[in-house]
Amino acid sequence: MTDMTLSPALCALLCFTALTLALALAYVSYRVALVLSFKAPANAWTREAASHADPAWVTRCHHAHLNCVENLPLFAVVVLVAAATGQLAVVDPLAMVFLGLRLAQSGVHVISIAPAFVFLRANLWLAQT
Repeated sequence: MTDMTLSPALCALLCFTALTLALALAYVSYRVALVLSFKAPANAWTREAASHADPAWVTRCHHAHLNCVENLPLFAVVVLVAAATGQLAVVDPLAMVFLGLRLAQSGVHVISIAPAFVFLRANLWLAQT
């Protein structure tokens, strides 16, 4: 019988993916509510347009989501190559540390864009590299 235990690195990858989706859900659900209540047209949020006067937390969730989208593929490649080559033991020890730093960075990103928070967010990102 095969061991069905999920390695820490694969678990971290799934959690990072869930975080990325949760951040998208946060700002998309707000926007969908506006469209369904006829307070904004469905095309109010184009890539070329700045924003449809979203509240600051919605914009911060959107930016945190985009940051995750930029970094998730890099993490996924490292974890999946390690899995494919049977080297998960190499990345397992730091995978949860990376995930913790990523969760903290996204949380700080959503909370505020005050200079101290931006500095903290940058340091959390540096710690992930």
